[in-house]
Amino acid sequence: MKIFYQILSIATLVAVLVGCCNCRAVQKSRKPLAGGEWQLVQLGGETIQPEEGKYTIQFIEEEQLFAGVGECNRITASYSTNEKGELKLEHAGMTRMMCPNQEAEDRFVEMLNKVTRYDMDGVMLMLFEKDNLLAVFQAKQ
Repeated sequence: MKIFYQILSIATLVAVLVGCCNCRAVQKSRKPLAGGEWQLVQLGGETIQPEEGKYTIQFIEEEQLFAGVGECNRITASYSTNEKGELKLEHAGMTRMMCPNQEAEDRFVEMLNKVTRYDMDGVMLMLFEKDNLLAVFQAKQ
């Protein structure tokens, strides 16, 4: 009976390892955080219709620089990430123009100030405050 449990344990371990191989393939197909532009498609559970030149973000790895555009203002910050998916935006600054849809811009900036981590699924970037999904961005082509 002892041999049966040993074989069962080994079979379980092999199944887990084979399953993880598939996980690594999915991670490799993910778009990198830095090196491209991300378009906001969902904010606070509400679908956002993408508008050219509005509500985009990008991460510039070489300088650890975050850059974004809200309704009409530009936002910059330094950023840091780690292997756990934590994301920290610091030393943020932005232009201060009054926008036609100032309420939407304020919600966007407030969301960015709350971000503590990120996750990705293919070409989708999700920003979280702990376990609370704040926003979803899609990689721009």
